[in-house]
Amino acid sequence: MALEHAILVSLLEKPGSGYELARRFDRSIGYFWTATHQQIYRVLGRMVGEGALTVREVAQQGRPDKKEYAVAGPGRAVLAGWLQEPIEPETLRHDLAVKIRGAAFGDPASLIREVERHHAAHSDRLTRYLAGELRDFTGPDAPRPLDTGQELQHVVLRGGIAQERMSIAWLEDVLATLHRLTESTAGAPEDSATPAA
Repeated sequence: MALEHAILVSLLEKPGSGYELARRFDRSIGYFWTATHQQIYRVLGRMVGEGALTVREVAQQGRPDKKEYAVAGPGRAVLAGWLQEPIEPETLRHDLAVKIRGAAFGDPASLIREVERHHAAHSDRLTRYLAGELRDFTGPDAPRPLDTGQELQHVVLRGGIAQERMSIAWLEDVLATLHRLTESTAGAPEDSATPAA
């Protein structure tokens, strides 16, 4: 997926300014596709030049006018074509997993703080996901029934929630393993055996 596709989806959900779009990336779509504000503004300008987006000036009281972006016909066609293209399943590239394996050749206890940091980050993200789900989809103020777009947003969010729960469970397993290894090797002579692949 290119940043252009994420922008098209977000602007089809709701037209907005570059600032509003960047905030949406920070708050929701950015959990699955990250981009800096500078990248977003650069791609918005290019997409307007290519005719994929329209832009209009919106007057604001007491503030400078803002530019509001919306998807034009060619942008809808680009997204429709992309939706028909097959994509490869994502390959997991996980630096922490490599570090954990590498700890067999160093001090496993030295990774505990790093794994705890990852655990806290995933726990914080899960908390934000669950709060967003309650606010937008399952809470008393959520719309009933959900429209197609909301249903699809919710199923993506549920995937994120499941992924965060899985990451947290795995990190707890890693921490338990590191603590067990640290306790069992405390005071024991160094093992010269090479770990299995």
